Amino acid sequence: MLPRLSIFRLRQKSLARGILLSVGAFAASLRLSGFPDINRIHSSDWQMLTLLAAAWGMVETARCLQRKWSFYHAGVMILLYADLIILTAIVALLTLI
Repeated sequence: MLPRLSIFRLRQKSLARGILLSVGAFAASLRLSGFPDINRIHSSDWQMLTLLAAAWGMVETARCLQRKWSFYHAGVMILLYADLIILTAIVALLTLI
């Protein structure tokens, strides 16, 4: 029997799960908005789901913060700022006409 990865255990903290959720939601939001073709960029109602997935990814990343400051804590803070930028980009794609 193979051991389950910590990514699939929702009760455990997983930094990789948070990163994958956020980056995956951003990539899906770009595809839903018609990104590769600049003339076809539009907003979609399905992008709200990507916004929720990115918010879930940010919560998963925030769960990995430690109480005592360390370089790991600083790295998680940088990833939280990156998640905030991803959320802002998804909201900007939602407001396109």
